[in-house]
Amino acid sequence: MRQRGQFLGVKRSPLAPQETPVLPPVGGVRLAACAAGIRYTGRKDLMLALLDEGTRVGGVLTRSRTASAPVEWCRERLPAGRARALVVNAGNANAFTGMRGVEAVRVTAQQAAAAAGCAQDEVFIASTGVIGEPLEPDRFTGKLTELAAAAAPDAFDAAAQAIMTTDTFPKLATLKAELGGVPVTINGIAKGSGMIAPDMATMLAFLFTDAPLSAAVVQALCTAGAQESFNAITVDSDTSTSDTVLLFATGAAAAAGAPEITDAGDERLRPFAAALNEVMLDLAHQI
Repeated sequence: MRQRGQFLGVKRSPLAPQETPVLPPVGGVRLAACAAGIRYTGRKDLMLALLDEGTRVGGVLTRSRTASAPVEWCRERLPAGRARALVVNAGNANAFTGMRGVEAVRVTAQQAAAAAGCAQDEVFIASTGVIGEPLEPDRFTGKLTELAAAAAPDAFDAAAQAIMTTDTFPKLATLKAELGGVPVTINGIAKGSGMIAPDMATMLAFLFTDAPLSAAVVQALCTAGAQESFNAITVDSDTSTSDTVLLFATGAAAAAGAPEITDAGDERLRPFAAALNEVMLDLAHQI
């Protein structure tokens, strides 16, 4: 653990935890972040997560009727349940941007897929920041190859910093659990604060585990956990165009003997589900 201080000179929220957890590696997950200059100067605003082949994904997305282009991209790809990369930018939400926003997402997915060596439909994207301003992908997609080369399993803190907007501290949480008697890890990062003017908005949360779970189980766990945590949050009663919660399960713990869970009612899943819900609730409280 390390002490929390001011983030880039911004006064820390009095509700912030006193210490920031140091997140351990999760098998099958590598991350990197950089300052792409999308809107901010001198701070990270772009992150890339690379996920091993076989990673399953589930998610909960905003119910806003004016969902952003990245949300719609994710919504169309969640049913397949497969993921190999996650790209998140801060500073521009790519919301209310029409076909230019849709094209920005397509270009981002294309470049991320090339960097990660996967299909475009295995790339998930989230954006947060100002709404109504076009997001120019040329300003940051060139960084994705560099990020892929630099991606490391211990970069969760950098990734959490890169997704912040008006947040005053990076939000991270981690827990160990057992699945069939085998230890597995659950890590989560999040960002969130109130609508401002409403130029800034959005709650984002990304959770990563090495547990071997089917896509249906991942989706069921994400839906149930979000209902008792993220869906219970309100800062100012506004529904963001970009709210996104994604859970990625790489299955890497199978190599250590963890059983693959394909039924959400499997009794062996209970300790893991409880730990996942605790991580989600921790992040929700930080938001």
